Amino acid sequence: MKTREISAGGIKIGSNNPLAFIAGPCVIENDASALRAAHRIKEIADSRHIPVIFKSSYDKANRTSVTSFRGPGIKEGLAIMHRIKKETGMTVLSDVHSVSEIEMAAEVLDVIQIPAFLCRQTEIVIAAARTGKTVNIKKGQFLAPGDVKNIIDKVLSTGNSNIMITERGTTFGYNNLVVDMRGIPIMQEFGFPVVYDATHSVQLPGGKGSSSGGQREFIETLARSAVAAGCDVVFMEVHENPDDAPCDGPNMLPLDEFSDIAGRLMELNHMIKGWESQK
Repeated sequence: MKTREISAGGIKIGSNNPLAFIAGPCVIENDASALRAAHRIKEIADSRHIPVIFKSSYDKANRTSVTSFRGPGIKEGLAIMHRIKKETGMTVLSDVHSVSEIEMAAEVLDVIQIPAFLCRQTEIVIAAARTGKTVNIKKGQFLAPGDVKNIIDKVLSTGNSNIMITERGTTFGYNNLVVDMRGIPIMQEFGFPVVYDATHSVQLPGGKGSSSGGQREFIETLARSAVAAGCDVVFMEVHENPDDAPCDGPNMLPLDEFSDIAGRLMELNHMIKGWESQK
């Protein structure tokens, strides 16, 4: 399903453009580690000739436990994202959790992400859209694919049409998510690029009691399925040492594996697009 082209910073997404990626650590831990990750991802992007948006959160406001690590906060976090943007030239993305922080975030971010649990909050969706920045909306684990049409209409009501919708799995029983790949073409019918979140889809929410578990061994399997289904972007949270990460470690991809997996997904994407052009 061909979607319209949108612009995220300097990256063109959708339509006939190459498969793009969103990658970075779940949360900003500190200046040094975030910059190391960004520079490494930039090296991979340049060597593989793939468009990559750098992602990391300055605040993880929906952690399982009150004692969970949340990040440096908006002021310090955005300063780090600004430095990453300046040093690497990468397009940068982070998520917002309230209307009050959107104006400040828009001064730095190229893409504003609406978390899954907030995707139906009209005020926050419209405030993000009114910045004119690209808006990436994560489909809630509780929504059917067709339900995102109403969210898209909220963004369009502001005159902003730079929209991406992210599939990140659907709640299936307790502490588990599943992905219905039919949702990718269903959501593409609305005309906007669809992102597949390969790492949050293998999360086991609250699976460890006071934190979430995950099954990172299935990241590439599900990512290949999503690329075969025609997604426009693959989202992968990556970390230099996921087992020591303070947030979402069990479902993050080791950074050293990102290059090879991205290369294989690009090859699959080329094959799928070639097949579709011959139909």
